[in-house]
Amino acid sequence: MMKSTGPPFRPVTSARFTTTVQRLLDRPGAPSRARRLLPLLAVLTVLLSVGAAPPGRAPSDPTRTPGAPAYTVELSSDATGAHWRGHERIVFTNTSPEPLHEVYLRLWDNFRGGCATPSVRVTGLDGTAEVDCTALRVPLAHPLHQGASDTVEFDLGVDVPDGLDRFGRDGAFSFIGNALPVLAVHDGSGWHLDPYSELGESFYGLASDFAVTLDHPTEVLVPATGTAVDTPGRPGRTVTRIGARQVREFAWAAGPFHRIEGRSGDGVRVAVYSVSSVSAEDARAMLDLSLRTIDDHSARYGPYPYGDVATVLDDAFEFGGMEYPAFVLDRIRPSAVIHELAHQWWYGIVGDDQYRAPWLDESFAEYAMDVEMGRTKEGCTAATPFRSPAERLTNPMSYWDTHPDRYEAVIYDHGSCALHELRRLIGTDTMSALLHDYVRAHWFGVSTTAEFKAAAQAATSVDLTPFWQEHRID
Repeated sequence: MMKSTGPPFRPVTSARFTTTVQRLLDRPGAPSRARRLLPLLAVLTVLLSVGAAPPGRAPSDPTRTPGAPAYTVELSSDATGAHWRGHERIVFTNTSPEPLHEVYLRLWDNFRGGCATPSVRVTGLDGTAEVDCTALRVPLAHPLHQGASDTVEFDLGVDVPDGLDRFGRDGAFSFIGNALPVLAVHDGSGWHLDPYSELGESFYGLASDFAVTLDHPTEVLVPATGTAVDTPGRPGRTVTRIGARQVREFAWAAGPFHRIEGRSGDGVRVAVYSVSSVSAEDARAMLDLSLRTIDDHSARYGPYPYGDVATVLDDAFEFGGMEYPAFVLDRIRPSAVIHELAHQWWYGIVGDDQYRAPWLDESFAEYAMDVEMGRTKEGCTAATPFRSPAERLTNPMSYWDTHPDRYEAVIYDHGSCALHELRRLIGTDTMSALLHDYVRAHWFGVSTTAEFKAAAQAATSVDLTPFWQEHRID
């Protein structure tokens, strides 16, 4: 395995900071008042979690807004961890030259019940529901000009439905992906208010900061995006404060999980949470795999910036796996774990519009999985042919939702194949440098097909025009 040279510094991770301060406070003679300050570390971890992350260049589209969102969320659960009530506050800045007159909240998990039986309820905020109640238009009191900031806050209720989904329940275990309302993105194409896709992903978000407090029964564990600090709450309850910086969304789970953890060679803390049907042997194998994989991906694409990652295992999931920043849902399948961890770079660190250009994260994560597993896919073009003139690797989810039988074959299989063929065309060393440098250039930014094509062409003297045409990369 060829290891690319990473950026010349290491992130100051929140996990390392918290551990260091905890050791100081645990020393004999440490003042009791100082120990009581430990819950405030959650606030500091938000500030420190990626303070030294590699700088990426500004997104090429200066109209992407609202920028620099900061989410503060406080939620309390019932005894099951499936029903949550609380409050959310969002501070944001208009980074576009054009004034903002409104913002939109994406309430993604209302896609099933719509407006009739919403799973995510926002109250105390005037707004107009759109797109089957998965988007809420919130008018601003005054036009928000470039560089100015505003705040939206509301009461929030989240009820997790039955069903083995990325937002669903498996008995005592709840999986809570995409439940927090997040700001829609406005760019040169206008507001992105695309519908929810059950086949793939519809999500498009800018790097944001989250400070989330979860009050829950002590026996209910809450793996989540970010770094957590637990403190005692009311009798029988625990308050978990979680900080996550520069992430595109926040997800968590709740239930009586079995938990094991370890640290990778690079110092990333990996925790595996498994449901009761997962054996201890399988959980340990997936932990060992995750520890190796997170460092291998880091060597190829740049250092993992978050300090922590949670892998949540349930072999009964109706999907192969699902990615969120610093948090993945997986079956007991090595390829799935490797693929979802690759999404930490291809979608998490290097963002994209998952509805309009799904290949930019799925094809790249699948390629990263192949590389980690030693797969070269010789002769894959003949094995993954296009079946109709309308099929293009760069088609949006609106196409694949109406051609579901071809989504995996084109986006996953042919998409990863195209990247292998690009590697063979320009050379392994050039391909490795291209991907590493591309991640660095788009660190916490947004990738587009045009930008990747330009970067690939700049990396080689080979004319790539016939390659783009062959693989239908528009």
